[in-house]
This record gives sequence, C-alpha cells and structure tokens, in this order.
Amino acid sequence: MPNSKPKSLFSGKMERKDNQSPQGEVAGILVEFLEVAITSVVYLKGIYPSGAFERRRYMNVVVKRARHPQLREYIHSAVSGLLPSIQKGLVERVAVTFFNTDNIPMERFIFKLMVNQSFGSKVEESDLEFSLRSFLIKLSVSQSLTTVLPRDCRWEIMAYFRSLPQVSTSKDAEMWIPTDTKQWQQPPLITPIKSMNSEPLGFQLYLEHPSPAEQVSG
Repeated sequence: MPNSKPKSLFSGKMERKDNQSPQGEVAGILVEFLEVAITSVVYLKGIYPSGAFERRRYMNVVVKRARHPQLREYIHSAVSGLLPSIQKGLVERVAVTFFNTDNIPMERFIFKLMVNQSFGSKVEESDLEFSLRSFLIKLSVSQSLTTVLPRDCRWEIMAYFRSLPQVSTSKDAEMWIPTDTKQWQQPPLITPIKSMNSEPLGFQLYLEHPSPAEQVSG
C-alpha cells in the first residue's frame, strides 16, 4: 500500500503528490537516486563480497541492490531521513566516507547538491532523471580513480548542512547525529567525476583524498 514514506528504490518509485512543490519533486527524485548511488559506491569499493549484492534496473541502468536487510535499511533510512532538509535546501553535501582502523578518513565520495528554492515551474521529471542517470553510468567506470582500501576499513554516510535543521519528530531523521569523526588538517585532493547544472537542481559528484602531507603525517 502506498504511504508517505519513500519506498525502497528498487521496489518502486516513491509516491508523487499532485500538489507537491517543485522542490518536493526534486527532493523525492534525489532521495531515490542517492539510495541507488550510495549502494553503487559501496559495491564499487568491494568491501563486501560481490554476492552481497544483486542486479536491479533503475533509470534504465543496471545497478546493484544490497541483499542484506540491515545494509539495505541503513542506506535507505539515512537518505530518507534527509528528504525534508533536501527539500528546504538545507543539505549542501552527502558523503560516503571510508575510514581506516584509526578512524581517520581515507576517501570520500561527495554528492554536492543545490535545490533552487525560487524555482516555481513544473519539474520535467524525465529530463532530470536522464541527467542523473549519467552519474550512475560514470560512477560504474570510476574505480581507477579511487583508493584501494584495506579489508578492515569501515564506512558511513555523512551529511553536511548549510544550516542546522529544526528538531524533527521523524523517526528517519533521528538517526542523524553530530559526528566526532577525525578530519583532515590539510585541504583534500579533489577528483571530479560528474556534474550537472539545471534550473531546479545543481549536482556534483567528486572524490576527496587526503593530501600527500596529510598521508605522511598520518
């Protein structure tokens, strides 16, 4: 039965409301996309056996879906909890960060987004999805740009806000807590992967790695 909570990307699209604002439409599409893209990043890094994922099709692209319920729910709940803040333009970046055993970041996949709060026209969903699909295609062939990670690394989803959202009663939002993660002291090395800039949405995907000085000092 349809409800107001976003469905898993791989089982169907989230419910669209007839009176939804353009920002709400864009945020809904982004949340769906981020669930798939983050799963693709985790698969790309190979920190789980390939059998932990199964093939699915999204935006007419073959993608991966996590088989393990806890892994799938973590990704789904994390991005779903960001939906109200993305709609209001509060979220600046969503990162998938990989850490070593000392809890120091080794690599970040950064999704940088800007939802135009003044956009008042109808969102052309097919055009937006066409643009986002190219990110999935580019991501799937980006392994050579990434760092080889040790087997004992860990990872998490992080969000960076332009301003802190008000306390929410949403159960999904409750999992977002301030982080005490160690940060790099030097500006990171940035590797662009893909970017787009349309009227309702600006979106970039890039990699961050510690600078050589940071690696030596670490």
